[in-house]
Amino acid sequence: MLIPLGILSAAAGAGGAAKATGGTITQDATHFYHTFTANGTFAPLQTLVCDILIIAGGGGGGMSSGDVDAGAGAGAGGLRFESSTSVSTSRTVTIGSGGAGQKTLGSGAAGIASSFDTFSATGGGFGAGAGANGGSGGSGGGGAGTGGGTSSGGAGTSGQGSNGGSSSSGQRGPGAGGGASAVGQNGPFSGSGANGGAGSSAYSTWASVTGTGVSGSYAGGGGAGASNFTTFGSGGAGGGANGGTGGSISNAPANTGGGGGGGQYTFGVATGGSNGGSGLVIVRYAK
Repeated sequence: MLIPLGILSAAAGAGGAAKATGGTITQDATHFYHTFTANGTFAPLQTLVCDILIIAGGGGGGMSSGDVDAGAGAGAGGLRFESSTSVSTSRTVTIGSGGAGQKTLGSGAAGIASSFDTFSATGGGFGAGAGANGGSGGSGGGGAGTGGGTSSGGAGTSGQGSNGGSSSSGQRGPGAGGGASAVGQNGPFSGSGANGGAGSSAYSTWASVTGTGVSGSYAGGGGAGASNFTTFGSGGAGGGANGGTGGSISNAPANTGGGGGGGQYTFGVATGGSNGGSGLVIVRYAK
């Protein structure tokens, strides 16, 4: 059940007033949730035992170098969960931005870390372009092949995300970004864009109560652009962006940590890599 911050104090019969300030406050039958989509401060009114979900910004997708190559998808922002944490004083919350997709030639930018005080989640690895390896991060970005060669996907951070996919040889299909719960696909030999790794659905209850996430999931990896001119990769569940094709591009949704999709350059039409989604912090405690 969503209860707007402005009328929360009227919900005494549903468990009393919240025991802290900061963020957007919602509640269900057993817990209060404080959702931060921008930098802020969590200030407890008493000592609380909190569960904390931290999602970093996703990486930006890479851009291809020509008609037969394509940019790779970026990795999702790291997803970190801290349970039963005692909080008695105000804590700073920082929300990481998504990395910018590459619009001309080369790799995208890495995502930025999100944090709750000293707890931090690592930004997503960039999606590669022009034959580079994918960037390492919360989840790793995909590698982009060129000239018949292969490139490796970036590594994910242990406990926060998954590795990115490698590019193929042959028609040089680019790899996809990793997600919170699955690795990014390797680039298909056909040259089609690989699909991004899936995000985590472990916090679907949190997503429902707070109205955040995509289909109950967070931190999906980005899909890769198509190098065979027709078939682009699909973004991973939870906010990963699709690969670009034919001038069409879509960025990863805000506050999901999704990775950006790779771009391509086909018959004179440039489709740049897309931007990663910004991060999110949610603090939960019992009523």
